[in-house]
Parts: sequence; structure tokens; C-alpha cells
Amino acid sequence: MKKRQVVVRGDGSRRNDVNTSIVRRVRYVECQKNHAANLGGYAVDGCREFMASGEEGTSGALTCAACGCHRNFHRREAAETEVVCDSSGV
Repeated sequence: MKKRQVVVRGDGSRRNDVNTSIVRRVRYVECQKNHAANLGGYAVDGCREFMASGEEGTSGALTCAACGCHRNFHRREAAETEVVCDSSGV
């Protein structure tokens, strides 16, 4: 499941015809739930990537279709990309 969040930051020193925005992409990868914690051991199920079992906005969007765990058990990867758009009209 990939989420995308766009944050527009302004520092006041840029010209009006240049827009800069930061795009953050969040990915949830391998499941880290310890299924043997109550036995005093450590065992993971091998799920490699979170796949939502429902549409965005439903409770199924937080449950993995592959392993049945909540999205919080999956390791979160975040990447930022800065996008500069020059709209000078040239």
C-alpha cells in the first residue's frame, strides 16, 4: 500500500513563479509481528509487504490481506522527494 502526502512549504525568499513542494511516500514492508511472544520465543510469519484488504477509508484498509495483521506491525519506509516547478511561462 502506498500513500502520498504533498506538503507545500514557503520560505518567502523564492520568486512567485517557482513552486517547491515535498512529496512524501510511505510504504509498509515486512511484517514484524512476533507470533511466538506468549511462548517466550520469536517467530515471524514471513509476510514481505503490506497489502490492504479493503478500500481506503474502511477498516479493511488497516488489515493486511496476506497475513491478517494490523498495518502497525509492518515496518514503515518513508521517502521524501522535493519537486520544483518553474511556471515562468517561457
